[in-house]
Amino acid sequence: QPLQIGDWQWPWTLSPVPIAFAVALVALVAFVAWGVHRQRIGRSTLLALGLFRITSFRNGNIAAAVVSLGEFGIILALPLWLQFVVGFDALQTGLLLLSLAIGSFVASGIAGALSGRVAPVWIVRAGLLAEIIGVAGVAFTIGPDATWGPLIPFLFVYGVGVGLATAQLTGVVLAEVPPAESGAASGTQSTSRQLGAALGVAILGTVLFSTTSRVLTSALDDRGLPAAQRDQGVSQVVDSAGAAIVGLEQSPQTQDLASDAKAAFSDGTRAAAFTAAGFLTLGLVSTLTLGAAASGRRTREEEAS
Repeated sequence: QPLQIGDWQWPWTLSPVPIAFAVALVALVAFVAWGVHRQRIGRSTLLALGLFRITSFRNGNIAAAVVSLGEFGIILALPLWLQFVVGFDALQTGLLLLSLAIGSFVASGIAGALSGRVAPVWIVRAGLLAEIIGVAGVAFTIGPDATWGPLIPFLFVYGVGVGLATAQLTGVVLAEVPPAESGAASGTQSTSRQLGAALGVAILGTVLFSTTSRVLTSALDDRGLPAAQRDQGVSQVVDSAGAAIVGLEQSPQTQDLASDAKAAFSDGTRAAAFTAAGFLTLGLVSTLTLGAAASGRRTREEEAS
């Protein structure tokens, strides 16, 4: 289906998505090349590219971006599912998600107690493991007939993980950065997190709505619904981010469609949660390089002494 915004329509048959990716790639290459050029002639640069020669900084930024993919993307799907499938209002949804914030608050005390006794990278790994357990647990509880009870402990564990991993990862990333460049390094790792969060919302949002669309289309086909009505129903649910389910459920003529939509949206939210857990697992694996770098440093320091 061609892209259309108001009266304007995309004029070519080729999708604008690969074109946008190509433009972004060219712009990224040009940005890096220009930064390297300015660095060579002794001029200031927007991004301190020289810092990426530091192993812990380079690998830490990769870990921060990957972790953010999983941490923030799931926050898009859960509130939509809670309100339009489970039937919570905005206040009830906020109160349920408060268990995540409480977990993060508890994690600050845990991190403080462990500070100085446990290496920060191990606290980050413990936090990521808790996040994976929490998100995967939430995924297993998701369904059209889910209740709030089982969600609270998993959201709490997830919050503890976010608190542990997020607080300590910054220190791990900046551990070897010279003090004079700590400001630029801190800004860079913050940018890595923001990019990861933005990509996470985009990727998990795509997983959510593409899965919902596919499952709902199949369900309506099984009911023998005409193609035009099927496409209209799917578009209603997907284009409204699930909000149309409430209206469909109120009409006796569309209650069956609402039931299928709830099941499909639950499948989409579950797929997004498992995808988030996958990204967090990749983030946990990426921290192993930080441990290897730290061990190498300690070995060299011991040999030198």
